[in-house]
Amino acid sequence: MNRFLLVLLALLAVPAFAQKSSEDEAGDVSEVDKDASGPLRDRIRPVSGHLFLMGGRFEISPGVAISVRDAFWQKIGFGAAFTYHFNEDLALSLRGMYNLSLVSGGAQICAPDGGCQPPTREELTTLNGQPANVAYGYLSLLTSLDLQWSPIYGKLSLFAEKFLSFNMYFLAGPSFLMYGPQNTPTAGGNVGVGFRFFINEWLTVRLEVRDVIYGEVGARPDRITGQQQVSIRNQIMPEIGFSMFIPTVFKEAQ
Repeated sequence: MNRFLLVLLALLAVPAFAQKSSEDEAGDVSEVDKDASGPLRDRIRPVSGHLFLMGGRFEISPGVAISVRDAFWQKIGFGAAFTYHFNEDLALSLRGMYNLSLVSGGAQICAPDGGCQPPTREELTTLNGQPANVAYGYLSLLTSLDLQWSPIYGKLSLFAEKFLSFNMYFLAGPSFLMYGPQNTPTAGGNVGVGFRFFINEWLTVRLEVRDVIYGEVGARPDRITGQQQVSIRNQIMPEIGFSMFIPTVFKEAQ
């Protein structure tokens, strides 16, 4: 009988010894788990997961854009985009922008005698006294329908325990625009990349760069064929703005 009791006590001691060994092997992780409500848990905060959700929400995004590397016209655009997010990765966006086309500071007109001077607006928009697309790159209205894909979500450590959430997205889609002094309509396309920096549950700062691609018919015919010359334009336009999300609060997926 005594021998049976000794064997039973030995068997009961094995699980307790194994539990103690596993805690010792776990090291700091085990200490954090054992102190789930204590100061050690407070000092080691997890930063995984989305702190900002976009799925099922609308996004209204006013912004200002400016063109770069323009030979004749410097564009400054004012517009907005209306976006619906199907989930955290895919969204559809309708965008409209009006551009002010200003004579570029780098533009020069050189006479046969060798003198060069900055052109006037009339010299770039008229031919024989009539409105004409003399200089390429003049834009007025620009609209697009874009599909957005957001594959990257991350956090930036600012200071102490403060983090700034952001996402990176790519976009592509058809565009409709008007160019030249006569606002000639044409179709094209655009591609781009952008970032959202989340300020709170409904407000973000947005940075974006687009390449607007379209064909533009010039005023002067080709000297050999006699046909109007068509130039493929690539307008690189960085944009800065902010976004407001509706609803202003989101529900985390269960």
